[in-house]
Amino acid sequence: DVQLQASGGGLVQAGGSLRLSCAASGFTFDDYTIAWFRQDPGKFREGISRINGRDGSVAYRDSVKGRFTISADSAKNTVYLQMNSLKPEDTAVYYCVAIQSLYGGDWSNYFMSNYWGQGTLVTVFS
Repeated sequence: DVQLQASGGGLVQAGGSLRLSCAASGFTFDDYTIAWFRQDPGKFREGISRINGRDGSVAYRDSVKGRFTISADSAKNTVYLQMNSLKPEDTAVYYCVAIQSLYGGDWSNYFMSNYWGQGTLVTVFS
């Protein structure tokens, strides 16, 4: 079965860095796009970055451009999110999700996916 596991969250001071990992199993990595979403209590879950498992193409939400970098290691079936220059507004539970790449170009499509991992909490303090 398909499983995703997010890890690496923690408490970090504003301006600091954190690296999240998403370990995936149970599917052919090359056929999917993997994305990172985040959600603060009382707010909508929003997509912040994604990477295509076959061609490596990436996309970012404007609020994290220049600060966050997504990457993938297909041999390890793992996707990473390097987060730099963290701000208090980055505080959220971060989730990874997989979707067939045919549908991966629209953030809203990810909510129809059955392949969500449990989130990892990132707390940024000033």
